Amino acid sequence: MRPSVYLGAAGFGLIAVCYGFARFAFGLFLPQIDTDLALTPTLSGFISGGAFLGYCLAIILSAYLTERIGARAVAIGAALVAAVGMTGIAMAPSPLLLASAVMLAGSSTGLASPPMAAAVATAVRRDRQSATNTIINAGTSAGVVLSGPVALLMGGQWRLAFACFAVAAFVMAVVAALSVPSGTKATQVSGGLPPFNSVIMRLIAAAFLMGASSTAIWSFGGKLVALQLGWGNTGAGLLWIAIGTSGIMGAGAGTLVTRFGIDRVHWLFLGVLAAGILLVGTSATTPLLAIVGGMLFGAAYIMVTGVYLVWGVTALPDRPATGLMIGFLTIAIGQTAGAPLFGFLMDRLSPDYAVLGFACLALTAGLARAGSAISQPAPKAI
Repeated sequence: MRPSVYLGAAGFGLIAVCYGFARFAFGLFLPQIDTDLALTPTLSGFISGGAFLGYCLAIILSAYLTERIGARAVAIGAALVAAVGMTGIAMAPSPLLLASAVMLAGSSTGLASPPMAAAVATAVRRDRQSATNTIINAGTSAGVVLSGPVALLMGGQWRLAFACFAVAAFVMAVVAALSVPSGTKATQVSGGLPPFNSVIMRLIAAAFLMGASSTAIWSFGGKLVALQLGWGNTGAGLLWIAIGTSGIMGAGAGTLVTRFGIDRVHWLFLGVLAAGILLVGTSATTPLLAIVGGMLFGAAYIMVTGVYLVWGVTALPDRPATGLMIGFLTIAIGQTAGAPLFGFLMDRLSPDYAVLGFACLALTAGLARAGSAISQPAPKAI
């Protein structure tokens, strides 16, 4: 058990740094970055989409490399890429260089997830793998939680904040080198694309729609509460703390899926996700409703991504890195498309119309079902 505990802790920390800091903290500091670099909502959306595009490219490469050179090297690389990208954000003097650095930092998240799924498949007992994978996935929330107090302490000093985040990423590279097993490549079946059966295609549809809808908060949450409530750094920091704190609940996704089945858990938390988007972003919100909305969004997002993780790994049990890659890649493709679209709708229509449309988009993801082969709850013990 001891190696698996170390692996779970290391994976949790790596995901916290790569997702919470390198990818999602940009939305927290966006109002200050907009002011300093004179970004429009549409341009902000394209820059946010760049982080998700970097993720799309990196997760494909990561699944390929994990199956060939092992998990440890790829996990170390993810931490180092996050560190370099966030250093670039901290130093960026112009929108163009900022966009490049955001894309590089965002790509670290794509590198981080597949090696952890492969390492879990090697080092953790089969009956505990879903729970361990979803615990590691919940590291995103820890990173989001920590970024909130950083924003509160540093105020508008977003460059200093990203410099601190970069140091944390260098530390995680050392932790990954000490904790992630290297001998995972022999356990993977490599070569060629996986079979795109109906289960995988439904996963792709659901993940794309959910990913697109989530950009309403991940990319524009800080800006929405600034527009709707007049919140500055303190309010946005509190929102991020609410999102991250409740997101820890997502660690229980594997357990809930085992007990109730993928489809029931999927439907329930897509509804919670949509409610969170509405409570945070509409003009009818209040400070209390915005915080409650952030908590609902955080819990639902991590829970639903945990569902997609289990869905993909279960659909391709012999290639866990690739199974995870398919679901998480599609989430990021949806986010790549969703961020600039949301910014465009804010510019051309209004924040309310954009928020309402993206909440409805989240609900449509529930039309895709996992299928009877993997969606049924486990039988009760006699």
